[in-house]
Amino acid sequence: MPGSAWHTVFLVRRIGSICLLGALLAGCSAPREKKQAPAAPAKLERAPERFRAKFATSRGDFVIEVTRAWAPRGADRFYELVADGFYNNQRFYRVRPAFVVQWGINGNPKISQLWANMRILDDPVKEENRRGTVAFAKSGPASRTTQVFINMADNSKTLDSTGFAVFGRVVSGLDDVVARLYSAYGEMAPRGMGPDPNKIETEGNAYLEARFPRLDYIKKATIE
Repeated sequence: MPGSAWHTVFLVRRIGSICLLGALLAGCSAPREKKQAPAAPAKLERAPERFRAKFATSRGDFVIEVTRAWAPRGADRFYELVADGFYNNQRFYRVRPAFVVQWGINGNPKISQLWANMRILDDPVKEENRRGTVAFAKSGPASRTTQVFINMADNSKTLDSTGFAVFGRVVSGLDDVVARLYSAYGEMAPRGMGPDPNKIETEGNAYLEARFPRLDYIKKATIE
């Protein structure tokens, strides 16, 4: 969970209709977040033009290289979240080997609640959602907050046209770490038998540890 006083101060400040690979969530396949009441977009601190984020996980390490020019707002938010430790001790709650690996709901429900409406404006899609690329989940215009996913297949035909702006790509650990994350729980509820994102938000890691103990998780994410 966040470990800086700065974070505490800061916090006090379409989806497509095409269903993909049978990986459906509430009727559509594109990675998305639960819809929230409208809120003013968050003001972001500018990230470096290019940087790398290392994720130490229960399965091993992988590295994401971010290119700010691809999606500036997404890159800025991702940089903020990693630098502040937001992703530490989070589970990979959606692992679909032929679709996406998704995470980004904090294990502490109080922190999840604080971030729920801290949305950022959209970025135009400049890079294709090909295997190994990274983008934020979304549920509509200006709905991105903290959830991100790695494309585990070429999803460009469905995700590019529905506004999922790639901001980075996995440059190390895609095949030997990310592709090996525990996936047997299947798709998220209510479509599948996997974790319910609503319960993750309200109950945090306690829910996941009790009901889905074999999920792999992030030990620590850092800016390199």
